[in-house]
Formats: sequence, C-alpha cells, structure tokens
Amino acid sequence: MGRAHEVRKAAMEKTSKQKSKVYSKFGKEIYMAAKEGGPDLESNLELKRLVERAKQNQVPAHVIEKNIEKSQSVGGEDYFPVRYEGFGPGGSTMIVECITDNVNRTVSEVRNCFTKVGGNLGKKGTVTYMYEHVAYLQFSGLSEDEALEALLMAEVDLQDIMADDDIVTIIGAQSDLDEIKEALKSTGKELEFFKDEVIWLANNTIELNDEDLNSFKRFLALAEDTEDIQDVYHNVKLKEEDE
Repeated sequence: MGRAHEVRKAAMEKTSKQKSKVYSKFGKEIYMAAKEGGPDLESNLELKRLVERAKQNQVPAHVIEKNIEKSQSVGGEDYFPVRYEGFGPGGSTMIVECITDNVNRTVSEVRNCFTKVGGNLGKKGTVTYMYEHVAYLQFSGLSEDEALEALLMAEVDLQDIMADDDIVTIIGAQSDLDEIKEALKSTGKELEFFKDEVIWLANNTIELNDEDLNSFKRFLALAEDTEDIQDVYHNVKLKEEDE
C-alpha cells in the first residue's frame, strides 16, 4: 500500500497509544480519589478536580464512571502512589510519580528507564529538595490584572503570576489549588483551564546539548510507554517543539 499508508498507520497507532495512556492515568487517579474520599463530587473536591481535568483531556464519560463505580465495589485493585527520584543526561534531574499495585515491578521499570539513557535512580530526597511542590494553573479568559484582582478579593495568596499573550499562569501553595481556581471562576468569565494541578516545579532549569537532549527525550518516551508512570517532572528547559 506504500509508504503513505505506513506513515498514517504509525501515526494512528501512536495516537491510540497516547489516548490509552491518558485514559489509564486519569482512570487510576479517579479510582484512588473516589476510593479514599467517596464518589460524591461535591464532597470530594479532589475527585471533582480530577473529573474536570479528565474531561478537559477528552477522557470519555464511561471511563470516568467505570472507575468511580469500581472504587466502591468490594475488593478491587489495591493501587497506591510511589515516587522516585533520579539523575539523567547532562545533569538533568527527574521526579517520577507512579501509581502501582506492585512496587517491585514498578521500581524495576523506572530504574530501567534511567539505566537505558545512562542515568541512575537516586535515594529518597536526593532530588526533591531542588523542587517546590506547588499549585500550578494555566488558563485563558482573564487578563493578568483581572486574575490578580480576583485573588486579592478572595484573599488567596499566590507565589507568582505571569501572562504570555492570552494565557495566564499562576503558581501558589499546593494547599490553595481549589481556592485559587474558585476565586478565578467567581469572576463569572468563561475560562478555559489548560492546567490546574499540584506539580513539582524545579527551582532552576538547565539547557542540554543535542546529544544529552536526545537521551533525555528517550527517557521521556520510555516513561510514556511505562504503564505505572503517571508523571515525570524535570529541570530541563525545553523548546516549545520539544514539549
């Protein structure tokens, strides 16, 4: 059928794999949040936020509902979060967040990602001290001044606010994520949130040479293909086309 067919087939397979990863990521997080805090969205704000984010990422309603229902059934998977820290190419650092039901399998898979790019898995605390655990929101629909005014009116503190064209980024204390979002929504403006989550933010970023950058991208690709890995946070400054 020719090269064009093979290219389309490869692109479709990649898209399908990416969707499957997104569905799995949100499915596990929703399952854990509902199991821990209950299935009611109004009383379980963590679950409510996850469901909103899942919808923003085009996760089908049946995937969301299935994982909430499964969390309330007797038995079910015994998932729990684990975090790993390590060092990659060119002085890069990574924090790898996972959800697993088998820690021996997961640590082996994460170590394999580091080893394949010449990096190494570190001990607890060897990387996290170089990061801040913060609430991170990116959205459009308000100007920087309007967003700042809304937060001041609601008496919600923030660490930083910046704007790039029509996209505003806010960084605050991790415990204030819901308060920040509610203050912004209280303006009554139609907002589109691109990110509203608690993340690990590097205190300083580095730029890699081409060789190290290629190895680092390989690490991200390996992590993307590892079922138990939910998120990878790092200190590498990437160009827009690399993200």
